[in-house]
Amino acid sequence: MALEHAILVSLLEKPGSGYELARRFDRSIGYFWTATHQQIYRVLKRMESEGWVAVREVAQQGRPDKKHYSVAEAGRAALAEWLHEPIEPESVRHDLAVKIRGAAFDDPSALIRQVERYRQVHSERLAHYLAGQSRDFTGPDAPQGTDAMRELQHVVLRGGIAYERMTLDWLEDVLATLRRIQAARTGR
Repeated sequence: MALEHAILVSLLEKPGSGYELARRFDRSIGYFWTATHQQIYRVLKRMESEGWVAVREVAQQGRPDKKHYSVAEAGRAALAEWLHEPIEPESVRHDLAVKIRGAAFDDPSALIRQVERYRQVHSERLAHYLAGQSRDFTGPDAPQGTDAMRELQHVVLRGGIAYERMTLDWLEDVLATLRRIQAARTGR
């Protein structure tokens, strides 16, 4: 996937300024597709020159005018073309998995600390996803009504929640195994 496609999807969900778009990447899209603010602005400029996005200048008091982006017909066509392309299964490159296997040849205590840190990151991400789900989809203050966009946003979020839960379960298994190996090696 190219960053352009992630930007098109985000702008179709809600048009906005480059700053607003970058903030959305930080809060939601960035969990499965990352981009720096500079990358987003650079790609927006290229998409504007290619006619994929329409830009409207918005005057602001006491600040420079801002650009408000929306998807143009050429952008919709490019996204539709990309949506119809076949998806190749991703190959898995996982540094942690290789380190875990390599722990058979070294003291696992350093790796235990790394796995605990890794677990903390995934635990925090799961909490963030669950809070977002409650706020945006299932909680008492969540917006009511369903439409295709909200349903598809929610199914992606549920996938993220399931992934984080699976990862946390696996990391607990990894930690138990590493600790068992460490105890056997040290006689404790």
